[in-house]
Amino acid sequence: MGENNEKAILDEIYAFGHKNVLGTHRSTIEITTEKFLTPRGNCIIATRSTKAVGNFSPELKKAIQKGAKIKVSLSAGPYQDFFFGFGNKFLNMTSEISIVFRLSEFISDRTALINCSKNAAEINRNLISYLQNPHNQLHVRFYEEKKCQNDELCLKFPENL
Repeated sequence: MGENNEKAILDEIYAFGHKNVLGTHRSTIEITTEKFLTPRGNCIIATRSTKAVGNFSPELKKAIQKGAKIKVSLSAGPYQDFFFGFGNKFLNMTSEISIVFRLSEFISDRTALINCSKNAAEINRNLISYLQNPHNQLHVRFYEEKKCQNDELCLKFPENL
């Protein structure tokens, strides 16, 4: 059962930190299956992911392709954060390497969600610091959110959901 016993988890992945995790990018958040990370990859918050966007569960892919609002829950050690993003029928989700969450509406084979409510720089800084240790694990869960009358209002005030 999902968080608060009210929503089912559509999918979940695990990934690990890396000494070069910065999480300072202002338009995306990325999680990669790759083992290496250079300081230039400032959107990447975790490496060695158990899945890329192409490996998402059929349930999550279906929700994304129907344009659903998705809650992405991040937890690492004692730290947690979350954000929202939206699916789109044009997201093909074929990358076998990474998962990218975007503030914009840009679509590529790596894009999981668009119009997200946070970028890497807005993720809980304690969680980012924790993920600078390559032994620390990130747990990511995906939930489908209820439809809002005004999606902009829901993004600005997610605590009301």
